Amino acid sequence: MGSKVIIEPVTRIEGHAKVVVHLGDDQQVERAFFHVNEFRGFEKFCEGRMYFEMPQITPRICGICPVSHHLVSVKACDQILGVTPTRPARLLRELMHMGQTIQSHSMHFFELAGPDLLLGFDADPAIRNVAGLVAANPELVHKAIQLRRFGQSLIATLGDRRIHPTFAVPGGVNQALDSADRDTLLAEIDTMIGYVLEALAIIKDWADRHQELLGEFASFSTGYLGMVGQQNSLELYDGPLRHVGPDREELHRFDGSDYLEYIGEHVEPWTYLKFPFFRDTGWPDGVYRVGPLGRLNAADKIATPLAQVEYEIYQQICGGRTVEGTLYYHYARLIEDLYAVERAREILEDPEVLSKDLLINAKITNLEGVGVLEAPRGTLFHHYWIDENGKLERVNLIVATGNNNYAMSRAVEEVAKRYLDGTNIREGALNRIEAAIRAYDPCLSCSTHAFGQMPLELILLDPDGTEVRRIHRF
Repeated sequence: MGSKVIIEPVTRIEGHAKVVVHLGDDQQVERAFFHVNEFRGFEKFCEGRMYFEMPQITPRICGICPVSHHLVSVKACDQILGVTPTRPARLLRELMHMGQTIQSHSMHFFELAGPDLLLGFDADPAIRNVAGLVAANPELVHKAIQLRRFGQSLIATLGDRRIHPTFAVPGGVNQALDSADRDTLLAEIDTMIGYVLEALAIIKDWADRHQELLGEFASFSTGYLGMVGQQNSLELYDGPLRHVGPDREELHRFDGSDYLEYIGEHVEPWTYLKFPFFRDTGWPDGVYRVGPLGRLNAADKIATPLAQVEYEIYQQICGGRTVEGTLYYHYARLIEDLYAVERAREILEDPEVLSKDLLINAKITNLEGVGVLEAPRGTLFHHYWIDENGKLERVNLIVATGNNNYAMSRAVEEVAKRYLDGTNIREGALNRIEAAIRAYDPCLSCSTHAFGQMPLELILLDPDGTEVRRIHRF
């Protein structure tokens, strides 16, 4: 008889999920499913709220990436007002976004992925964690903490707090950057760049020693989507979206406001997380990946000097081809981390960053608005429809992690088939399945919503705890 192997919960991710591996009569893997069993109803319960409340409501989706939701929400509100914020306001918003990217990428590499990469997939689970890293290399962990602290300092300096900042408002931002704060942040940049370069040296050494693993670990072809700047340079805050195929040929280039013309969402009964795909290719041929790997595949260059050097080395290591291996996400993430620190310096050194020309007051011009940016985990869409009074009638969110749902599900199954033997189940094999998910740094609280009727089970107990009645709705 066939049997199941269940991994619940999946560890070192944000949110809740489980993996169910189905074994055949020969105890070998037949199928594996990545079940996202967490439901968040943000789209629905935002209906009826005023549009200008959204930059403060939507960051509560997640405490890991609240800045991403804060900024993309206010970009959607800008469209409703029909305004383009002043350049100083855009610089300050982007600076906060760099802080979000730095703190998120740094935390993921060292604290979530680091125990696998630095201690080993087969290490004792008792030490395969942050505490184990501290014991193995306390100086490295200290630097990781300082990197994350610096990213959070950028956020707190602008928004008065590290989590759920109140900074961006429709039409601009609500306070200027003080010159003393600017100088304090600038004084740390070189140190932070040094820390990221140390991390890049670690991942390059690891990649050199694990080429075979990188090539075989959940490596498969998809499309790739990312925001780009001039000459297809890496862009995280504002620009067109570029969709490339497995050979890096450009398939689509479009303004994020037009995303519904290009992207549809498929649903499956075994997960609350939808599966985005490109409409013209259809499901499942039109699936794509986002996030650091997707962005570096969609880009042709990086506009900051040190990150460009690392990007060129990355391309040499990967043979200049489309990078398909799931574990390369960790490498790409650190290159983006370096770019974000360099870009933060460029913004802080821009004379206009201290300007007080920060807000454009306007009235409602459009009855819908779309905001798009590149969150640490990938392309993030907020779409709001309002009535003439500014009250929300409909909300649609495609959150970064949702774009990668197909890839995570496929990675889970490929790794399970490669490493799991039902006749001799090793903990390290189960950890590799989890590691396939962790590489995408999923944020499951952000990304789940329902299609159709939600399943429900109601159990009625008497005072003694005896079940009286059970009602199911599927």
